[in-house]
Amino acid sequence: MSLAAIDWAQPWLAPYRAIGEATAHAALHSSVAVALQQSAAPDSLPVFVPQLDLPAGQAYEAHIFQNRTVPTRDNLHDFFNGLVWLAFPEAKRRLNELQAAEIARTGIASTRGPLRDALTLFDENGAVLEAPAALWKALAARDWHSLFVTQRALWAEARLLVFGHALLEKLTTPRKAVTAHVLLPLPEAGGLPAFDDRALARNLDPEYLVRKPFVPLPVLGVPGWWPENESAHFYDDAKVFRPGP
Repeated sequence: MSLAAIDWAQPWLAPYRAIGEATAHAALHSSVAVALQQSAAPDSLPVFVPQLDLPAGQAYEAHIFQNRTVPTRDNLHDFFNGLVWLAFPEAKRRLNELQAAEIARTGIASTRGPLRDALTLFDENGAVLEAPAALWKALAARDWHSLFVTQRALWAEARLLVFGHALLEKLTTPRKAVTAHVLLPLPEAGGLPAFDDRALARNLDPEYLVRKPFVPLPVLGVPGWWPENESAHFYDDAKVFRPGP
């Protein structure tokens, strides 16, 4: 799929549409790196640069941290990565800071280790939910019928932010099985405002993240996000809406 074919009317793109639609259009006439940089605030860091600026053998996250530049390819994956950088710079900087610190501590090996695994999982496939306690309870239990059917009206009080750029890329061709890893807020936080960049960054605590505080959520089940989920039978598919442990 090309940048020109992104459907900006989809609800999961709402937090990004104001800047993303124009940036995607500009990238068609230049490059993704150039278009993202043009959309960035003056003097903001990091700077988006072509992928060729990443030296051979240099770890990507370490390079961003050391040089304050983001090597960027001309594809959907890197476009959405840049878009999340523009929308949530504090959270993205925090993820990069933690990645770089772990690389400095352990080096690059065949496996990332538990912290870098968790950081990468959230960066690529994470989401943030702001919702009433009853929805959180149902989600944590994977009680899909309660979450999406019996308590469906509560979704009017909820907001889901798709943060992971690989997840945004997957959703350009929506499939029922596309699943987010929703970040559970720190217990002492008492909830997490879905679109508060600084609050999200504060919740990215390494000692907490290493415990993999995520719960799966098939995002096309969210009310209002996919026409077919108006039928309660949509949620009967146990291959997608898997029962809890």
